[in-house]
Amino acid sequence: MKQDDKTRIGRREVLRAIGLGAGVAAAATAAAPLATPAVAAESDSEKKKARYNANSQDVKNFYRVNRY
Repeated sequence: MKQDDKTRIGRREVLRAIGLGAGVAAAATAAAPLATPAVAAESDSEKKKARYNANSQDVKNFYRVNRY
């Protein structure tokens, strides 16, 4: 009977493992570079170009569907 109690995993051990996994994941994302080569290679003219087109079909559709 004592052997059976040792093989069970307690609630606290599970929570510790989840916390440890979350800490490792946070450390891995913090170590990753923030700018990808595609973003870093963007020229100044591309950075300043207009990205929002008010007359595009998807914008018109959004305002048509979400009217009050």
